[in-house]
Amino acid sequence: WIGIFVLYTVHKGQFNCSGGGLLHSYLLGLIILLASIICALCALVYISMQGTISNPGPRKSLPKILYTRLLLYFPEFIWAVVGAVWVSDNSVQCEKTVINGVIGTVIASWIIIIFTIIGVVIVFDPLGGKKTFYLPGLESSQSGQLLYNVKSSATRVWEKRIRLLCCCIVQDDNHRVAFTSIAELFRNYFSDTDLVPSDIAAGLILLHQEQDKMENCPKEPEEVLCHSPSSLVTDDLDVELENAAHYMLFAAAAYGWPYYVYTNPYTALCKLNGDCCRNRPTDSDITGSDRHNFHFGSILKITGLQYRDFIHISFHNKIYEIPFFVALDHKKEAIVVAVRGTLSFEDILTDLSADCEDLTLEEVLENGFVHKGITQAANYIYRKLINDGILNQAFTIAPEYKLVIVGHSLGGGTASILAIMLRNSFPTLRCYAFSPPGGLLSKSLADYTKHFIVSVIVGKDLVARLSMPNMEDLKRRIVRIVANCNRPKYQILLRGCWYEVFGGDPDDFPTELDGRNQDALTQPLLAEESLMVHQSPSYNALEEEPHLNSPPQYPHLYLPGKIIHVVEECSSRRLCSSDIKYTARWSNETVFSSILISPKMITDHMPDVVLKALNSLSQEYGLCLSC
Repeated sequence: WIGIFVLYTVHKGQFNCSGGGLLHSYLLGLIILLASIICALCALVYISMQGTISNPGPRKSLPKILYTRLLLYFPEFIWAVVGAVWVSDNSVQCEKTVINGVIGTVIASWIIIIFTIIGVVIVFDPLGGKKTFYLPGLESSQSGQLLYNVKSSATRVWEKRIRLLCCCIVQDDNHRVAFTSIAELFRNYFSDTDLVPSDIAAGLILLHQEQDKMENCPKEPEEVLCHSPSSLVTDDLDVELENAAHYMLFAAAAYGWPYYVYTNPYTALCKLNGDCCRNRPTDSDITGSDRHNFHFGSILKITGLQYRDFIHISFHNKIYEIPFFVALDHKKEAIVVAVRGTLSFEDILTDLSADCEDLTLEEVLENGFVHKGITQAANYIYRKLINDGILNQAFTIAPEYKLVIVGHSLGGGTASILAIMLRNSFPTLRCYAFSPPGGLLSKSLADYTKHFIVSVIVGKDLVARLSMPNMEDLKRRIVRIVANCNRPKYQILLRGCWYEVFGGDPDDFPTELDGRNQDALTQPLLAEESLMVHQSPSYNALEEEPHLNSPPQYPHLYLPGKIIHVVEECSSRRLCSSDIKYTARWSNETVFSSILISPKMITDHMPDVVLKALNSLSQEYGLCLSC
């Protein structure tokens, strides 16, 4: 608006050129139009800042102003068309500066309009009005049919969104089944809440600060005792840490050139280009696309192995079918099966296919529930290893070697279930799962795997805590803390951003929870109920222990095997020195039964961070041995 106003003022008396009359009307109309839009937006901002998240009363006039702003889009669109017509008219003979100014104005107008349309498409919820159908008072047959219609509509909406996101990948029957399954998962999770993304952001900020307050409190005596293992357990931990640091190289190498370039941004491409014509495997040794030999070249450099050490390499990637390789590790005398983690849209669909299915194996009494998508990926690799004779070929070459299965993230979960499938055929098998998904195995299977699987989790890794019951618990905590905070949302977000970037003491936001007795805290508050649809499973969980009331299709699943938890030792919460020290201890699955909010909840999951932590601990162990 300022630019157009200056342009109009400077050239006010110079519109006598050809097309100048239309230009004068265009600029004058645009100044008035943009001034009206700015006033509407200022009113929207001011009214949006009133009240709190759970008290929308002071914002009751907001819809009228929102619709006023919506109506202004029509003249804005018309003016953008007029400007485009004027600019494209070759008979216009006005000053060059004016023409360039109008061209810039027209381009800016169209950019704003296009981005606004995209934004509306992204945030618009076509099911917003239908959430009121959860109200009680209807007859059972009517309410049942109504509920079914709402659920079907919600599933279709989520399915369309997922298809739109995955429009670039070739879709088959497996994709269609996965889309429906994932759509139902999102529908189940979001159908009972009335939260927008900024509400969730405010909730995460408040939870993080509340969590930091609790971490500063003294620990319970029994909590301290459980982390003081015996010397025998400590020796076992040191050995496993040394093994984990070694095998994490294979799990990281499975990512191929993206990981190698990520960890060596300045030199990786030069090194890979230099080796692209050497060590080229024959077509019979490799499955899937590896143009210019970048994937295989990266694996060679990360692991330090020779080409002759590789039995089979697969870069084939579809939904439920993930890349892996089989190699001979002469240092540890092991045949290593390394499974790649999430690196494509197909892998994400495999991750999100979180329905549970039974895992039934002969001679395994501890049958139970497993993650459906990851289990199908494990089945694919199992068929390749057994039916295609890959393991037979490996053991023919090195019959005295042991079998070790490794993987990170999705690869760690797949490796764990694959290890369960192969356990009877290879009793000495070992599996190292790095940062596997939390919702993987039922309790019986998780206990069964403690004999041959070791899981390694770093810090506050989000993925290791991801399961549907944990997500329900997080939603319940967000709703509770957001609904009962008496500060406006913009204050929560601004102060939260300052806290995340610059640190300091957590804000002590006043809430309606202050001063209430413990019995009252078990009941949902009126503000909470305003953000939740009636009969939400989250509210049933408020009166009982968390996770006990999770939906039947999503029972509580656990991490596989024995768990090594690696944490940072650092006095400063954010600005740590480059020489970070780590400690490790044996942990149990209950430690990961709640999602922790932290700036490092994503970075702690990255394979380079896991490898760095394990190398640091392994080096300390080596120094201890030399002493």
